[in-house]
Amino acid sequence: MNDTEFFDEVFSLSKVMGIFRGMTPEATVAICEAAWGAGAQAVEVPVQDEAGFEALEAAVEAGRRHNRYVGAGTVRETGQLHRVARLGAHFTVAPGLDADIVHLSKELGVPHLPGVATSTEIHTALKLGLLWLKAFPASVLGPDWVKAQLAPFPQARFVATGGIGAGNAEEFLQAGCRGVAIGSAFADAEEISRLVAAGLVQTGRKPLSARTPLSARNDDGLSGRP
Repeated sequence: MNDTEFFDEVFSLSKVMGIFRGMTPEATVAICEAAWGAGAQAVEVPVQDEAGFEALEAAVEAGRRHNRYVGAGTVRETGQLHRVARLGAHFTVAPGLDADIVHLSKELGVPHLPGVATSTEIHTALKLGLLWLKAFPASVLGPDWVKAQLAPFPQARFVATGGIGAGNAEEFLQAGCRGVAIGSAFADAEEISRLVAAGLVQTGRKPLSARTPLSARNDDGLSGRP
């Protein structure tokens, strides 16, 4: 499954992805489970420091139990990419666009979601073969930015990230985003209720019917990806 097919499947099942930064492994697993319970199919755990890698490892293991996808965020260096791939991350996310990361991701078979904020970055990402792009920081760019960029780049599939919650997620989806990334809202029952009421998540949804079980991996952790 290539990058486009992977994110097509993930966001066809839920428009909302969880993004959980700066928590202990235990707290990360707990909020991941809350997100999965609310219908989210994928979560991102940023790995900006050693604690982030520990939280990612715990989330990946929990994801295997729940048959959900867990990705690594803030992947800006090739060393990080190699390490998160060994830990079993199913995809990676970055705040910006780096061709070296894109090429290595393809070599490792790890779908990548790069951050973009300009027409040049979108154009470059599309030339590199990436259709799914992280609109970041979305709350600063705004829904009108999404509409404006989709005019010259209709094939781009944006995931709004940064400052997104139950109060503004729907605006970005209506503007043309294919998905949104939401963080702390999944720790708040009232916010989850607002997401459900808006039709952005649905409790009781079944997990991804992954083409290959998430536990089916070789020792290097790089194969057996859905």
